[in-house]
Amino acid sequence: MPSKEQLQKDLQDAMRASDEVKKSTLRMLMSAINNAEVAGSERKELSGEQVMQVIVKQVKQRKESIEEFKKASRQDLVDKEAAEMKVLEAYMPPQMGRDEIEAEVRKAMNETGAASAADKGKLMKVLMPRLSGKAEGREINEVVTQLLTG
Repeated sequence: MPSKEQLQKDLQDAMRASDEVKKSTLRMLMSAINNAEVAGSERKELSGEQVMQVIVKQVKQRKESIEEFKKASRQDLVDKEAAEMKVLEAYMPPQMGRDEIEAEVRKAMNETGAASAADKGKLMKVLMPRLSGKAEGREINEVVTQLLTG
């Protein structure tokens, strides 16, 4: 999990290397992390897990932007967002495959005793913190729905 210090060091390296995409992306990420730290009534340092949540959120925003720019036929902006997303994804853990997600869902089903669609909320409550950053919520939801109904 990347720390703020690691991100700051990588930003300095990108500045020395004149890597404009990485430099601007890491600056935006550091800004998002600082905004998350000052949100609320008092300033607090984010843990590594909270920094990862900010990164996941930034990647998700890039994916959504890419979809919208494709609809608007703005390939220049699609390319820019894709390059930024690639930089951000380097800081994320490897994404789980569908089989791995299914194994985690089955494990959580055994732990919670979930057996029907009515238990979906209880199951998702256990799975989301466990798989945060490792799999998209949409895909987790699909696997949970499939296993509980099928």
